[in-house]
Amino acid sequence: MRRIVVGSRGSRLALIQAEWVLAKLKEAHPSLPLSLTKITTTGDRDSRLFPKGGTGERIFVKELEEALLDGRIDVAVHSLKDLPTQIPQGLSLAAVPARLDPRDVLVSRGGKLSELAPGARIGTGSPRRAVQLLAHRPDLEVAGVRGNVDTRLRKLYSDELDGVILAAAALTRLGWEDRITEYLPLEHFLPAVGQGALGIEIRGDDAETAALLSPLNHQPTWSSMVAERTFLREVGGGCRAPIAALGTVIEDRLRLEGMVASPSQRVVLRASEEGNPLAPDEVGARLARRLLEMGALEIIAEARLRWE
Repeated sequence: MRRIVVGSRGSRLALIQAEWVLAKLKEAHPSLPLSLTKITTTGDRDSRLFPKGGTGERIFVKELEEALLDGRIDVAVHSLKDLPTQIPQGLSLAAVPARLDPRDVLVSRGGKLSELAPGARIGTGSPRRAVQLLAHRPDLEVAGVRGNVDTRLRKLYSDELDGVILAAAALTRLGWEDRITEYLPLEHFLPAVGQGALGIEIRGDDAETAALLSPLNHQPTWSSMVAERTFLREVGGGCRAPIAALGTVIEDRLRLEGMVASPSQRVVLRASEEGNPLAPDEVGARLARRLLEMGALEIIAEARLRWE
């Protein structure tokens, strides 16, 4: 039987995610030979995350995708929010396991968000989080932070921050739920597209590996991800405009909420659509059209000018 080689970034969180996929594959196929390969990506080498003049879209996936295409690995495990909406020719998204909690969380030295004193410094490198934070608490100060979860938590103390905003799913996977001060409410903090979900990528012509991975796919999460990623693609999400979306499947309905905001925080647009979870791309496209009609195109143009 052919050995399946799984590729992952080398960060602690990425390896935990890849090892989870390996364990699930072994559970589904006990006799399947498996191995794990660590691959360093551009994003792991460049702490700025978004190099000047570019969107940084593929910085955490490019080298993994190259390893797939040249046959060094058979499966790439990504945090789905790192995976651009356009998959390169020759590759495909094979499975999306059940999503963990998609919410943002506050890790704080000063209590919950409502308890922080005016002027408190909150660390985040995300324009999406910064815009939503200041829309909710305009009296706070946003401090830019970069790096993996460990680094951001260290900066909470070494950089004299009062708090940092992180993804709940990351802390859950790392076993650090006890560090969470507060789960931030979705009505004020919509997550990034794909937040909390894993994306398992393979070569497009590898039907054998696709079949092996099929037990790992979670259909409600898959539908939500297709809707979110279609929305992001249709509104022009290849820039650093603060864009958020969350799809939720309840019984036979898919609800998709979306947000587009200006980096200057002058305008925050938010809307939702519902539809058939078996046609999630239609729900995503419909929500994108609605927000574009509300003025999202001008906001995204502003973001492109700001970050070029």
